[in-house]
Amino acid sequence: TVSSNMGEKTRDALKTLTKREENVLRLRFGIDSAKDHTLEEVGQDFEVTRERIRQIEAKALRKLRHPTRSKLLKSFYE
Repeated sequence: TVSSNMGEKTRDALKTLTKREENVLRLRFGIDSAKDHTLEEVGQDFEVTRERIRQIEAKALRKLRHPTRSKLLKSFYE
């Protein structure tokens, strides 16, 4: 189905990131989880500030927008 295929493609794209970046995005956006988490909550999990989590999140999203990675998800937003 489209939903399971999208989940698979999302997981594939996340695997191209560092483990830390992947985990931050999973927590922030509630991927494979029942709820998303705030910057503060994720920061507490990683024992860093919410600003540092924001920076990690921004860098990870920037990487996912790069053409070499964005092609993994392109079919879902065309």
